[in-house]
Amino acid sequence: MHLAASDRYTLPLPAGHRFPIAKYGLIREQLLWQGVAAEADFYDPGLCSEEDVLRVHSTEYWHKIRDQQLSAAEVRRLGLPQSPELTRRSLSSSAGTLASAQWALREGVALNLAGGTHHAFRDRGEGFCVLNDIAIAAAHLLHHGRARQVLIVDLDVHQGDGTASIFQHEPRVFTFSMHAGANYPLRKEQSDLDVALDLGTGDAEYLRVLAATLPQLLAEVRPDFVFYLAGVDVLATDKLGKLALSPTGCRQRDEYVLGLCYQHQLPVAVSMGGGYSERLADIVDAHCNTFRVAYELWG
Repeated sequence: MHLAASDRYTLPLPAGHRFPIAKYGLIREQLLWQGVAAEADFYDPGLCSEEDVLRVHSTEYWHKIRDQQLSAAEVRRLGLPQSPELTRRSLSSSAGTLASAQWALREGVALNLAGGTHHAFRDRGEGFCVLNDIAIAAAHLLHHGRARQVLIVDLDVHQGDGTASIFQHEPRVFTFSMHAGANYPLRKEQSDLDVALDLGTGDAEYLRVLAATLPQLLAEVRPDFVFYLAGVDVLATDKLGKLALSPTGCRQRDEYVLGLCYQHQLPVAVSMGGGYSERLADIVDAHCNTFRVAYELWG
């Protein structure tokens, strides 16, 4: 199996910063230690091309990111200090999801150890999201005729507002976001389908709603490619999530989504999304379960 990973996924952040940047390296170490993945499964995806970036993001915004010219207000909205390292990280993470999509077309599934930056809009970044990796990858597939109809299954705890905005006038991309309703972002965008969950929703209700929604979507949208944003900020331990899934429930979510893709022979590229539990181990373990499920299904 092909797993996109890079040393560029991590970068120094100020002490006490709430973004758990260390998780990307730890996910790789944990997968190797547990024997889920082998060294040969990992590859560095390189950097996303400017051509692919500009298919999704405005030239003005990209040049600000490229040249570290964001205003103080834009940096606050982003939540990450601008730097050349952040630009390279964003290009590398986007390349990882794009490469995962290309591998998934050949092998059924591929995963990026980072990605899921769904709060990045065409002309701005927000919520720790600089470039929208899934949007970049989806636009690439459509532009090159590698997909006819894309379905984005966004199960991060926060609404995929940037992705919804980018594709609001693109009928070949269906955006589905199931998230905590009364949570960030305060101002929601309109996805093709939004399912806003009550705060404190636990395993049974979450999985019930998902099972009542996703099969019908597959039948109606009839995608030939799926992007799955597998955020683990749905966990009850998450500081920013406000839902109440257990680690078992989070894994069952992954089993359900990936199982449907496997059953319907739909190629799927997986991005990690958010996770902000107090214990870094909770985040890493939940992300590793996503990889474990993929290996169990596709072998």
